[in-house]
Parts: sequence; structure tokens; C-alpha cells
Amino acid sequence: MSKSPVTVLGLGAMGTALATAFVTGGHPTTVWNRTPGKAEPLAALGAAAAGDVAAAVTASELVVVCLLDHDSVQETLAPVAAELAGRTLVNLTNGTPAQAREMARWAAGHGIAYVDGGIMAIPPGIGTAQAFLLYSGSRPAFDTFAPALELLGTPHFVGEDPGLAALHDIALLSGMYGMFAGAFHALALVGTERVPAAEFAPMLRDFVTAMAAGIPHYAHQIETGDYASGVVSNIAMQSAGFTNLLDTAESQGLSAELLAALGPLMARRVAEGHGAEDVTGIVELLKR
Repeated sequence: MSKSPVTVLGLGAMGTALATAFVTGGHPTTVWNRTPGKAEPLAALGAAAAGDVAAAVTASELVVVCLLDHDSVQETLAPVAAELAGRTLVNLTNGTPAQAREMARWAAGHGIAYVDGGIMAIPPGIGTAQAFLLYSGSRPAFDTFAPALELLGTPHFVGEDPGLAALHDIALLSGMYGMFAGAFHALALVGTERVPAAEFAPMLRDFVTAMAAGIPHYAHQIETGDYASGVVSNIAMQSAGFTNLLDTAESQGLSAELLAALGPLMARRVAEGHGAEDVTGIVELLKR
């Protein structure tokens, strides 16, 4: 059974990884990039390098775009709206829920089936068991091309609202960057006493991994609004101890700005009478 042709627009590190997965997975693959030379390694693998965007999009029923940002996607696709009509556009460019919904409206207005996506992997991880991708938008379009998309990583369709993939993507990245902020601070802190970062890193990894086991419990508290059940370390105790993190950073000559925002939120929650509850309750202070 022949495999569906795929076009990939954008050959940065991620776009190249996506195109490589398609071409090595047996799909006739057409690629385009603003800088044509980036297509040469893929052409060596068997991909067809299109001379312009119009030729690229008319080569396949499935068009995957992975560019720098929302503006570059609009600039690239607007001139070829007519050529895209009747095809499926899968936008894997990182963006916001609002941008995804804007693109979906534009696509619908031009007769283009639209699927938005979020890539939860780094380029070398594409096509491996660790990679997964989020999709939302047209369910029929996603189902039609799911076998091809599975080559990139495990697909998760999160809803027909086109903005949901971006929402999940940004939420996951928010958790990642929050973790990175703490890890970077921790590594810098031990470095003030010349503790080798490589020596400390396994201990930090194991501790953070153990603490992450509590995420489902926190999710239940946030979903139900019940921050008083199953409390092991209440926020009053944690708020009192948190000042030591900031004081230690200052005394060690290290900025605490990666952590500092959490302290006032904890103190405010305690001051409002929630000291016996879990620290998770600070999310109530984030709501506008």
C-alpha cells in the first residue's frame, strides 16, 4: 500500500527532523525552505526540494509547517491560500491558543482542513519512543493522516477546538521552565561553595523526580478547589521556611530572582487565613 505524500515547509533543526522522519518512513516527501541549501541533506535521502512554496504545497495532500513563529507562518501561507484549498494543513509551529484559533479561521475561510500541533520533543527525539505530539482542530483530517503523523512521535489528539494543542503545549513548557528555573538556581547555589555541578546533579535529579510524584495529587486539589485535604506540609510551614532559600542566596552572593516570586504569594495566602492548607492554594492568587 502506497504511503501518502507529505510536504514540509521550514527546514530549521525541527523541520529537518520532521521531514527526515517522513522520508525515512517511506512517505514521498517534498520540502521547502526560504534558504534552499538546507534542503540538500534531505534531497540526498530522497526528498524532493521544491523551488517555491506553491510548488511545495501542491505536491501533497498533507502539508506540515514548522517555521519560526506565527508571523512567519502567515507570511509564508497567505500567498498560497488558493493552492492549499482542499488540502490538510498541520501547523507545528510553536504559538499561542489565540494564534491557533486565528489560523483555523483563516484556513476555514479558504477551504483548508486545519490541525494545530505542539511538539513535545527536541529535534533529535523526533521519531523516538520518548517523543509525543499534541494535536487539535479537524478530527477527520487528523484521523486521515494519523499513520503519517505517528512517525514523528506518539500523537495525542486533545480536542476539536484548534487552540487546545497550543494550550497543552504552553502549559507543559511552563512546567518545564519552572523546573529549569529551580534546577539552575540549585546548581548555581552549590557552585558558590565550589561543589561540582556534575556531582550534585544526580542528587537533584532524584529529588525532583521524587517530588514530581505529587503532581496528580496537586491536580486533584486544584480541580476540586479543596486545598485542605491530604496536607502533609502546610503552606504556613513552607512559607516560613521559604525565606531561608532567599536569605541563603543573598548571603552566598547569588540573585534569587528565579525563585523570588513564589515567596510573596505563599505569604499572602497565609495572611489570608489559609496557613493550614496545602501550598497548591496559591493558584487561587493567580486567577484574574
